[in-house]
Formats: sequence, structure tokens, C-alpha cells
Amino acid sequence: MTFLLFVVALQLRAPVVVIDPGHPSEVSSGAQVQNGTTEVHTAWLVALRLKQLLERQGMRVVLTKSSERQMVRNVARAQVGNRVRADLVVRLHCDASSDSGYAIYYPDRVGRAEGRAGPGTDVMHRSAAAAESLHVGMAPVLAQKLKDGGVRGDSKTLVGSRQGALTGSIFSEVPVVLVEMVTLSNPRDAAFIKTAAGRALMARAISDGVYRYVARPPGAPGSR
Repeated sequence: MTFLLFVVALQLRAPVVVIDPGHPSEVSSGAQVQNGTTEVHTAWLVALRLKQLLERQGMRVVLTKSSERQMVRNVARAQVGNRVRADLVVRLHCDASSDSGYAIYYPDRVGRAEGRAGPGTDVMHRSAAAAESLHVGMAPVLAQKLKDGGVRGDSKTLVGSRQGALTGSIFSEVPVVLVEMVTLSNPRDAAFIKTAAGRALMARAISDGVYRYVARPPGAPGSR
């Protein structure tokens, strides 16, 4: 009986999701004003809304910082997810480029940073599955609102091209994805995410993708 209760308890364990609102970090403060707002402010507001939505779905949610301007190094952000053995870490950022729209990134190869090589093969595979699930969940919600940049490897980012993967991915022992929610340097994208309605829609889109990943039974396509 004790063993059966233990199995049931495991089956009923609430999924743990870590939300990592981008910046400030050792790389950037995220405080540069672009088209009337900043990356750090946008990521924080979406993170708070996303936390509410995921908790309503029965998930346990942990933030990597307790206030908008709190400085947390990228290694420490990854360690939050490792410490709570998160089912998924979702990193929220805004891009700056000549492009537009959103994209989901995952570690697609082993990288090296601060004397460490990572992540492991299992983490890369599970992160890829999580990225695909997020994209499936986000695409219909954001259709006609933002350009769909699809799923991309960390190696396609500026930092990832130098290191092989993003630092937060290299140090992660659990599945991790990074969502570039908008291209903040694009006026149309910025106008969308500056509104409460736009941020709420972005949070709902990410929430749908997260739920699709963590709620699927083990062994199912796209499951963790």
C-alpha cells in the first residue's frame, strides 16, 4: 500500500515550471529604451501574467528573480531550474534586429562557457521537444499579430554562435527554451507588446505551449 501511494503521489505531482524574465544579467541590463519600452520591463510584465495562467492550470511556478530590476547572472538563473528540478525553464526575452516577430530557441549542440561544457544530450532532446510544443501552442494564438519565426537552435543566436549554446542552456540540467517574444526594435512589434492586451495574448500563447508540453503523458510525441 505504501508503494502504491508513493506511485500515486508521483503521478499527481504538480509540474514545476521556472519562468526566467530576461535581464538584468552580466550580459545586459535590458534597460535600453526601444520604441517606448524596454526588454527588462516587457519580460517582467509578461512573466507575472504567465505565472498566473500556469498556476491556474495547477502548475507550481518559480521565478528566477523577485523584482524587475534585480540583477541575476545567467549561471544563477540556470541553477534555479536545476535546484527545483523543473519540468521546464522558460526564458523570456525581446530581440533587437532588422527582422520582426517571435521565435523559440533551444540548445541544439554542446556549448562551453565559464569552464563548463553542456547541456547533456537528454536535456537537448527534451528542450527540442519543449520548443516544438511551445511553437504549436503559440502559433495559432499569435497568428495575424506577429511574424512567426519558428523554432531555432541556440547556435543561431549571437552568443550561441560563439559558445555553441547560450550560457543558461549550458548550465541547465533540465529542459530549457528561450522565447524571443517580439523584435522590440521593430515599431509594429513594440506597439503590440506595449499594450496590456498584447502582453496578455503573449502570456496566453506561451501558457498554451507550456501546458501542451508538461501535460502530455510520458512517451507521447513531444512529451518530456
